[in-house]
Amino acid sequence: MKLISLNTWGGRAGKENLLEFFKTYKDVDIFCLQEMWAAPYEDLKYDSVSGFSIDDDYAKFYVQEVVDLLTTHTAYFRPQYSDYWGLMILIKKDINVISEGELFVHKEKDYIPEGSGLFARNIQFATITTPHGNRSIINFHGLWNGKGKGDSEDRLLQSDRIIDFVKTLANPYIIAGDFNLLPDTQSIQKFEDLGLDNLIKEYDITSTRTSFYTKPEKFADYVFTDKDITIKDFKVLPDEVSDHSALYLEFE
Repeated sequence: MKLISLNTWGGRAGKENLLEFFKTYKDVDIFCLQEMWAAPYEDLKYDSVSGFSIDDDYAKFYVQEVVDLLTTHTAYFRPQYSDYWGLMILIKKDINVISEGELFVHKEKDYIPEGSGLFARNIQFATITTPHGNRSIINFHGLWNGKGKGDSEDRLLQSDRIIDFVKTLANPYIIAGDFNLLPDTQSIQKFEDLGLDNLIKEYDITSTRTSFYTKPEKFADYVFTDKDITIKDFKVLPDEVSDHSALYLEFE
């Protein structure tokens, strides 16, 4: 089974290139996507809280365009801010989805932030049937606070809430997404202490960012897997369709 995790950057690196990326990887079973827009929202000329405008390149790539392209997949959209910006999982239609849902791990649903980007954060989860048994896929876009990618009280609590959730799962699981964290943080260490495999560390990945990202910190994206998940391949894809690299996982 194949999985790709990607922060799409809202299509800011070029919508056509991003759509071409999905065409290229259309045979992938599961996509975990972050910074997805549900649209069109013609009435959203400018959102003073988020700072987003539909006239910006940042808001010209929409959930529906991916759904229309990947007709072999079922899309599940879970917004983090209002009802138009957040997470999406796409799962091939021949895979049985037992359940799908979300849990807010920073602030609460419909939280109105005091500054641009300081949104509530949720995890999106889907449990599927595989020949090896049920597996849960968790899609995550971690807290951005405008103060770098180090530990903070909110980020530590965010990790704790995710861990509390996965402890309730009755089957092996995968956590993938943009954590907005550096590898040496306690917030990341908590997942390793739980006994999860940090594939970024195990595969000696040196960066999860593309040339669109010019800041020195080259880590943000991670995949953690339960010990009962058999990994066949893991890599950072070379495609430059966002300021984040796409992470590719083949398992079992």
